Amino acid sequence: MPKDSSIRDIHSFAAGAWISPGQGARHIASAITGEVIATAGNDALDVQSMLSYASDTGGPALRSLTFHDRARMLKALALHLKEHRQALYDLSFDTGATQSDHMIDVDGGIGTMLVFASKGRREMPDAQVYLDGPVEQLGREGRFVGRHIATPLLGVAVHINAFNFPVWGMLEKLAPTLLAGVPAIVKPATATCYVTEACVRIMLDSGLLPAGALQLVTGGLGDMLDHLDCQDVVSFTGSADTALKLRANPRLLSRSTRFMAEQDSLNASVLGPDAGPGTPEFDLFIKEAHREMTAKAGQKCTAIRRIMAPQAHVDAVIAALSDRLGKTRIGDPRLETTRMGALVSGAQKKDVLDKAGLLATEAERVFGDPGHFAVDSAEADKGAFLPPMLFHCADPDTAERVHDTEAFGPVSTVMGYRDLDHAIGLLNRGNGSLVASVITNDSDVARHMAMGAAAYHGRLYFNNRTSMAEATGHGAPLPHMVHGGPGRAGGGEELGGIRGVMHYMQRTAIQGSPDILTAIGGTWVPGAREASDKPHPFTRPFNDLQIGDTLMAGPRKITLEDIETFAHFTGDTFYAHMDDAAAAANPFFPGRVAHGYLLLSFAAGMFVQPDPGPVLANTGLDSLRFMAPVQAGDSIHVRLTVKAKTPRNEDYGEVRWHVTLTNQEKAAVAEYELLTMNAF
Repeated sequence: MPKDSSIRDIHSFAAGAWISPGQGARHIASAITGEVIATAGNDALDVQSMLSYASDTGGPALRSLTFHDRARMLKALALHLKEHRQALYDLSFDTGATQSDHMIDVDGGIGTMLVFASKGRREMPDAQVYLDGPVEQLGREGRFVGRHIATPLLGVAVHINAFNFPVWGMLEKLAPTLLAGVPAIVKPATATCYVTEACVRIMLDSGLLPAGALQLVTGGLGDMLDHLDCQDVVSFTGSADTALKLRANPRLLSRSTRFMAEQDSLNASVLGPDAGPGTPEFDLFIKEAHREMTAKAGQKCTAIRRIMAPQAHVDAVIAALSDRLGKTRIGDPRLETTRMGALVSGAQKKDVLDKAGLLATEAERVFGDPGHFAVDSAEADKGAFLPPMLFHCADPDTAERVHDTEAFGPVSTVMGYRDLDHAIGLLNRGNGSLVASVITNDSDVARHMAMGAAAYHGRLYFNNRTSMAEATGHGAPLPHMVHGGPGRAGGGEELGGIRGVMHYMQRTAIQGSPDILTAIGGTWVPGAREASDKPHPFTRPFNDLQIGDTLMAGPRKITLEDIETFAHFTGDTFYAHMDDAAAAANPFFPGRVAHGYLLLSFAAGMFVQPDPGPVLANTGLDSLRFMAPVQAGDSIHVRLTVKAKTPRNEDYGEVRWHVTLTNQEKAAVAEYELLTMNAF
């Protein structure tokens, strides 16, 4: 297959300019041929200028946008990348990855951006302040209140990424960072930085990013970490040894710079005691283990390194998995017949072989001979190819290396367990993992495993015949869920929906009067000023409504006839509404009371404006509480206040109304939030 063998210069993007390789540049070889294909790195980068460009130019530009503006930007970036992904596929073959591996990396990264874009629009306000939790009443009369807010950090996020996912590894950190309103400096691993550089060029050329929002270092960071402070974040993915060196930087420690690490992990998969040969779960277990050993040639931080099965099924697992591994064609990833490509480099191949040698001191290799295996490649001797290697540890209780040595390649070790508690003990011997999977159709087994092993794992993945058709797989981190883990795995958290965005924001307790909190948060707080001298709010379009606009209505007297009519009409003849003696015997009621839903219906009748207008639909109620009973003869009043506004598209937006029902004594009897869609 013809291939352009010219050596490419891989540039950095620093302080608004592309910088070619210079002093300290390194050669990058193809994983397929071993030939030098690129040069990257420049030790002369002005890191202080980069940090200033990010904090002085990129930061203010991003913070001037709302969360929704940033979410729309992320969506546009993702769709732009999707149009240009073929170029990233083509480059990625030289990393040793197959076409299916590209889809995990490139398409997975684009999909992650789209999820954060969607969550930003659905779960965050069209504002610059994020409200984290409810209002807390700190004074007796409600004149002194508090709540937590989150605002963007005023520095820069430095992302240090691993070699195995040059696109996803960048985008899964970049999406929540930009959504938070913080600029990023991305430093990919040099071995695959040519793919990351191409991705960054596509994004910058789109014109969708504000100046200073994104910079790129292809090579070393120099002394950049020495210049960071409490407004900056370092987010790292890689080995535990490198993470420790970075985390221990005296400047980072003395200035309390946030440091998040996603590092080594001895992930495991457990075959449940109910999932023996012949069950759908057994076949699923083998399929998942095979996929995690061969996808990306086992170079995944979530790959299965330890395979645990009931002692009685160990031989069956080895036989079935070996059979499946034996049918996996290894070779040039550009060939359509290839199912597993090469490792990223000759150095990585050597490291995997060294680690496999350590495992061999405690476990027997039962499949895969690195000295003799078939490779579909014209340059097999020059490429970084290895076969999948399966080991069996007969005595996992006394073993050490199988629980602390990660061969970051197509290597895994099978071990048997006696009972669930033994399996949990073996799982936890990894001293903290990103993920463990349990394949079982027994809910009691799942609960027992969760109670015993969750504390040592960032994610527990359960799968069986019910969920297998939709499950995404042991090794697939999803942007909705936390990606990280305790202990050896680094102790950090990435992804996790809006939780991931919060890593790049400061959570601050705000205390003051209701008016102060309303002004800061952009959401009406009970007790704040109201404006009730305007036309009926249902007659006014979305853009004309203001936070605090209020409608007062009532009174409406509740009669016994109302209660009985509602009961018979709806079928809700619960005794508290129909039997005075039984109701009075209940500690919550003084006698017969009105239905709560009757009160809501009457409230709607009092505040609704019936004519066609900007209110398009009632889409629901939130936080409904019934606070005091209402009897026949009582009267109710309603107060309807604009609490928050959120645009949804070009035609309409969501209005959140705070609704309070009070009785003739001015005591609150019900409270809720009404949601409507209003035209602009």
